[in-house]
Amino acid sequence: MIQSMTGYGKAVVAYKGKKINVEIKSLNSKQLDLTTRIAPLYREKEMEIRQLIAERVIRGKVEFCLWIEKDAATDAVPVNTALMDSYYQQLRRFADDHQLSGTDWMTTLVRMPDVLSKTEVEVLDEEEWVVARQGVLEAIQHLVDFRTQEGAALEQKFAEKVDNIERLMLSIEPYEKSRVEKIRQRIIDGLKQIPGAEYDKNRLEQELIYYIEKLDISEEKQRLTNHLKYFRETMADQPGQGKKLGFIAQEMGREINTTGSKSNQAEMQNIVVMMKDELEQIKEQVLNAL
Repeated sequence: MIQSMTGYGKAVVAYKGKKINVEIKSLNSKQLDLTTRIAPLYREKEMEIRQLIAERVIRGKVEFCLWIEKDAATDAVPVNTALMDSYYQQLRRFADDHQLSGTDWMTTLVRMPDVLSKTEVEVLDEEEWVVARQGVLEAIQHLVDFRTQEGAALEQKFAEKVDNIERLMLSIEPYEKSRVEKIRQRIIDGLKQIPGAEYDKNRLEQELIYYIEKLDISEEKQRLTNHLKYFRETMADQPGQGKKLGFIAQEMGREINTTGSKSNQAEMQNIVVMMKDELEQIKEQVLNAL
């Protein structure tokens, strides 16, 4: 079963007037390349979050984001009434001593230092982290589900391309058999073009057999068949086989290239070109397989 490295997941959980948003997305990469943006309250849990992601995501260029939305009432800045009262008493005495009047006390007081400011420091309690952690796990699971869905499409594409390569390989056989006689006839015709040329037919047959053996592609076809079979088996294996599929595709390419170099017939070379085209599409897509 193949998983894609492209995916997206999001989860939203609530805790005491807060909406905890978690978002994670990934693209293909040779290893796990993780970047995070985490709300200050949860930064102490970054290592745990990274571990949770690494266990499920395994590989890919991953972006993780966790942020908080608060209700207006919860997020309202509290008024420090004790400090405000102290400012008022001091300013009132000053105004009386200097016989000042007409002061807009409310406007003046709210502008005084620390009257409208949050002095308490938020501390992450374990109950809130349990809720936030569940959101992280949900987002990761949605990413994995997305990757699995994309992987199914990849697997179908690979199966189609592998079948095409196998079909093209089999279509070479008729040309492979007929080319022996064509090579024989071409050599004989070439000898006839030489005035007074004489040759030993038995020696000609020996040389022809040697020449044909050098052009024989039976081993390449057998190895390519084995590689195609191994590719299918690997696709059906556990997720995380993307690198192995890439290696198998390289081996398939070697056999196809060797077949092309031994194909001294236009029809066979055309088929090899089509096989290369199918394989190239596999190589492009396998880079996105986990």
